Amino acid sequence: MPPIFLQWLSLVAMILLQSINGTNSNFPAYSSQLKHLLSMSQIQLNNLAFASDAGKLFGWLSGIAANYLPMWLVLILGSSLGLVGYGVQYLFLIGRVSNLPYGAIFFLAMLAGNSICWINTVCYLVAIRNFPLDGQLVIGLTGSYQGLSAKIYTDIVDVIYPSSDVKRARAYLLLSSILPLIVSVINAPFVRVIKVMKTKRAKDAFIFILVITIATGAFAVMGSIGSTSSLLSPFASAVGMLTLLLAPLLIPLGLGLRHQIRQLAEEKVHIEEINNVSMDKMESGVKLDISEIISESPSESFELSFSSTSEEFNGEIRESNNGDDRISETNEVISVIEEIGVKVMLRRLNFWLYFFVYLFGVTLALVFFNNLGQIAESRGRSASSLVSLSSSFGFFGRLVPSIVEYFVSRRKYMISRPAFVVALMAPTGAAFFLLLANDTSVLWLYISTAIIGVCSGAITTISVSLTTELFGTKNFGVNHNVLVVNIPIGSLLFGYLAAVVYHKEGNAKGKCFGMECYRKTFSLWGTLCFIGTFLALILYARTRKFYNSQRS
Repeated sequence: MPPIFLQWLSLVAMILLQSINGTNSNFPAYSSQLKHLLSMSQIQLNNLAFASDAGKLFGWLSGIAANYLPMWLVLILGSSLGLVGYGVQYLFLIGRVSNLPYGAIFFLAMLAGNSICWINTVCYLVAIRNFPLDGQLVIGLTGSYQGLSAKIYTDIVDVIYPSSDVKRARAYLLLSSILPLIVSVINAPFVRVIKVMKTKRAKDAFIFILVITIATGAFAVMGSIGSTSSLLSPFASAVGMLTLLLAPLLIPLGLGLRHQIRQLAEEKVHIEEINNVSMDKMESGVKLDISEIISESPSESFELSFSSTSEEFNGEIRESNNGDDRISETNEVISVIEEIGVKVMLRRLNFWLYFFVYLFGVTLALVFFNNLGQIAESRGRSASSLVSLSSSFGFFGRLVPSIVEYFVSRRKYMISRPAFVVALMAPTGAAFFLLLANDTSVLWLYISTAIIGVCSGAITTISVSLTTELFGTKNFGVNHNVLVVNIPIGSLLFGYLAAVVYHKEGNAKGKCFGMECYRKTFSLWGTLCFIGTFLALILYARTRKFYNSQRS
């Protein structure tokens, strides 16, 4: 198979893996039912949400494993952790496993959450290595599909169990356990590092896949809006989503077919050249040595082609290296351009600014999404519709940086990631305060959920690029997983405070209805988000020289 075919096939594999990897986003869809079935308090339920995020505390293990094990094995190991974590919980809900203590459920939720890190690490590393010149674009594009996970799982559950809440909760757990493993096994042969020289020539392919991705997101958003979703049956919605997920396969198939056609055309031209030479020599009476023609002509052709390609490639590498050297000499912000490991990274002020920006931005948003089930219930709304809405808009949020990256990189211009984060943190903080509006139609609830989904999704994508730009690519697998350790920390802290307020405002049965259930919580979250915006401004000021040097 031609390398370009395998290269783009790996991208399709990453898309499929990421589209089913956001299993933790399913928690709000079955959390209320789980709370009822296990007779848990709101604080105990919050601890389970924390447990899923706590699995990321050990996400660095996947980075270490990727340094020593083949990618396919890291992928299978990660999905197997999810099989055990979600699978045993499912067996407990259906009564096949009895006398499972709360501590065991907590551990299983943590194991399931850790499995996400392994699949993420594989996709990130393969994207960086297979698309060295477009790595950040590919990471953002494939990572955006993780924002669709909740929507995809909801579509499948709607087909299987359209009405029963108990069966739907079980179905979410069952799918979360087996679907990632099935998709991982199917795609394991294709998620591998391919030796490629250049990727910038595939401009049309990137435009085509961006169009497909935007169409997929638009379809997901339309299916999440009540008036529009009623036009399609659950089965039609699921089939439409599956078709759009498989549509990127057209790219490697098209590129592979074009390569074969071009190869056949070159062979035909080569044979015609041999025949022409033979006829010329026969007409001039020169003795013909066919073996000489066959042996020399291909060699000369190959030598010329290789020389030209090698010269072009080496020129590009030299240009890149010279650019890096120039930045190293002129840039005063050392932490921005260093290839550093985790020990050095933890001593950098930029890391801690970045850490708290992520904590008060993406992590707060994740805690908000974990509580969507109870938020929707307190306002008398369906949790599934809000989860589907947040998933769909989160997808577009993750995609926005990829689109910006594509068009900006073509103009040899580098956008400041911290400045981008500042522009996204401010609307997120405002959205939390919009949730305080006393709106009986809950319009602001849907608008705020969409804003938080878009902004947090975009920051999640940007963070991958920002980690590599601040601390290098060599230790990316470990460094980025250390950064996201703030997710379980924030999940425990912010989620616990939200649960305490909810419990205080609730009735004797532990349930709360009305605006007061989360009023104080939203005020706190909005304030913290604006503090994070200020910290992002400081990070921007400290890294401005680096990004300015990239533009010159």
